[in-house]
Amino acid sequence: MPRISGIYDRRSELWHAPTSDRPLIPRSCSAFSTDQALSLTDAITWRLRGLQARHAQLCSELSESAGMSPGQMNSLNRELSELEPKLHAWQQLEEQRQEYEGLLEMTRDAKEDPELRQMAEQDLKDLGPAILEQEREVAKMLLPRDPADTKPVILEVRAGAGGDEASLFAKEIFDMYQKYAAESGWRFELIAISESEKKGCKEASASVMGENVYNWLKYESGVHRVQRVPVTETQGRVHTSTVSVVVMPQADEVEVEVRDEDLRIETFRASGAGGQHVNTTCSAVRVTHIPSGTVVAIQDERSQHKNKAKALGVLRARIFDKIRLEQESELSAERKGQIGTMDRSERIRTYNFPQGRVTDHRVGLSVGIENIMNGSRLDDIIDELHEHSQSEALRKLCEM
Repeated sequence: MPRISGIYDRRSELWHAPTSDRPLIPRSCSAFSTDQALSLTDAITWRLRGLQARHAQLCSELSESAGMSPGQMNSLNRELSELEPKLHAWQQLEEQRQEYEGLLEMTRDAKEDPELRQMAEQDLKDLGPAILEQEREVAKMLLPRDPADTKPVILEVRAGAGGDEASLFAKEIFDMYQKYAAESGWRFELIAISESEKKGCKEASASVMGENVYNWLKYESGVHRVQRVPVTETQGRVHTSTVSVVVMPQADEVEVEVRDEDLRIETFRASGAGGQHVNTTCSAVRVTHIPSGTVVAIQDERSQHKNKAKALGVLRARIFDKIRLEQESELSAERKGQIGTMDRSERIRTYNFPQGRVTDHRVGLSVGIENIMNGSRLDDIIDELHEHSQSEALRKLCEM
């Protein structure tokens, strides 16, 4: 049977010519045996047939919807609309497979017509990569989506080891995300910032709102390391400092119910910059969620009401994040080797100023540091992280 050679996820792969009984599924020459490759085919096909059966069931239920409530009908229609793009993509793939089989038949039958055979072989050559891409798209559609991907986020940046240099870098990282948000057309609203003496910050937080913000920023959580000569260094020695970044999806009141009786709310006078009014009134707010022990203090606004609203928003995000982390820990064994295991202590990235590069250790990608710090090329790293995570998820899907 003819074979198609291609590149899949930067690895050499071998692909079989697709048939109705044996759909086109990638098989890594080094990672899988023939039997395993066939099981990958079964896994994908089994899921698609399940979706097809569910689609038929939904259509049947909607055709007999006389006694249904509007809510039930909306729910069924919503599920149907989610299934249809996946089944349409599968149908397109089946049509491409049939076309491929027809071209193969043509090359066998055109022995006496070299010109026709050559045309068929060229069409086969052109169709092969299109089938590979369509197969990948179909598989991607089967991957479960994180419902939090569409949510706005709470971004928190904290200085770690390194003293003044760490606080300076924390401010630069916070500014980097603000610039990236502007590049992406998102709204970036400061929640709180604790400034240090040398124009840095001990910690800072912001609300970032826009389309699919959590989907783009979720892999930023972790330890960011900087290597450079601090402005206070007189011997020209390179120092290493760290900053921790936490990205949490924002939760609404329906997703995380915070009861008044579970809260302890304290007010106090704000400290630091802000003028006489801020420092002489009890505008700062500290909210403690007693069951979880979560504490949030906000003092940046002049209004106590605004500070309380901000604190409650951050509190919900932290509780929601804690629930998600607990769920992730239960799946940690299954997620071993994947991007986004939500390990906040993991060193994920190094910013090497003397060498002018930023290296993400999860995917081994290095990018020029200037374009990262100004927010214009952070997508280069984020895209690679998404690609890696998606490839791992596809591999696990095929192994099921």
